[in-house]
Amino acid sequence: MADTVTLDELFALDGLLQPEERDIAATVRAFVAERIRPNLADWFEAGTVPARELAAEFGKLGLLGMHLHGYGCAGTSATAYGLACQELEAADSGLRSMVSVQGSLAMTAIHKYGSEKQKQQWLSGMAAGDVLGCFGLTEPDFGSNPGGMRTRAVKDGSDWILNGSKMWITNGTVADVAIVWAQTDERIKGFIVPTDTPGFSAREMHKKLSLRASITAELSFDDLRLPADAALPDARGLAGPLGCLNEARFGIIFGSMGAARDCLEAAIAYAQSREVFDKPLAAYQLTQGKIADMAVELGKGQLLALHLGRLKDSGALRSEQVSVGKLNNTRAALEIARTCRTILGANGITLEYPVLRHANNLESVLTYEGTAEVHQLVIGQALTGSNAFR
Repeated sequence: MADTVTLDELFALDGLLQPEERDIAATVRAFVAERIRPNLADWFEAGTVPARELAAEFGKLGLLGMHLHGYGCAGTSATAYGLACQELEAADSGLRSMVSVQGSLAMTAIHKYGSEKQKQQWLSGMAAGDVLGCFGLTEPDFGSNPGGMRTRAVKDGSDWILNGSKMWITNGTVADVAIVWAQTDERIKGFIVPTDTPGFSAREMHKKLSLRASITAELSFDDLRLPADAALPDARGLAGPLGCLNEARFGIIFGSMGAARDCLEAAIAYAQSREVFDKPLAAYQLTQGKIADMAVELGKGQLLALHLGRLKDSGALRSEQVSVGKLNNTRAALEIARTCRTILGANGITLEYPVLRHANNLESVLTYEGTAEVHQLVIGQALTGSNAFR
């Protein structure tokens, strides 16, 4: 047999990373191999995950809000955060989602838009994994159009009274604090809502076919009273939650490539060991054609992610560039997962191999934090100057 190269070696990606970035990626990959992978099939089949236990372990590794500065956060580069997301999602999208919701959504909302008192109160505990957060933006009837949300907060003296509901909320039933976005008489505002506040309730959603190694919930607010200082003072209108979503989308650009890489590594190993008509499946031209095409798409996606990471670290990353990365990499990852399943044949539908689990997860990753169609319109508007959303 001829000499082989790894997927990373094919594009010489390691040489494009800084030593700290390589170390972070290697640390997360080792943690995933030891702690996460042995349990994934059981978690996925059971439709649950030990969220609080894992949050504490993620906190010890410095993964929660790792790209934020101060307040117990690690303060790494955006690229290092992306590489950590890639290694987490190489295990499972649900685990990357958990870290993303905590750091890029809930913690970022407080870090970016909160008062100093709010930052001091919440962020260090969240960075340690002692305090779990969730992010309430999507509603049952308002996903791609969050500006139409019906959740509403009205003033009652100096307090706020919150009514409404949110849907598809990761960590909703285990969170200690929720960042909730609501309409007010002025504009959309964000609120920090401790989940033990009277009027708050969360119901876990079951019977999912995707992101099963993740906790998903529906939140409800029934005359929930909040003090004036629960509002995020620097979040103004829809730009507030959208600013957080861009952070989460950035992690997906890297993370989806982790899922794709894991599928392709599994498919290559399987093809090398599986014999068909007295020779390895990998020795057939059709199989090699699939593997070569998938490797090229994976490498292009990883290079795009790294380029966008460098732009973000330099402060030059634009929102439409985030849309380019999210659109391209989630579509490529899903296609890679589906094609890898064809190489594994019937074995590809079992939890003994990761490919169909990743494919199911990537159906959700393709949709959340902006559907493919939304990102197409963001890019289209940037290129043409015409708003086609309405």
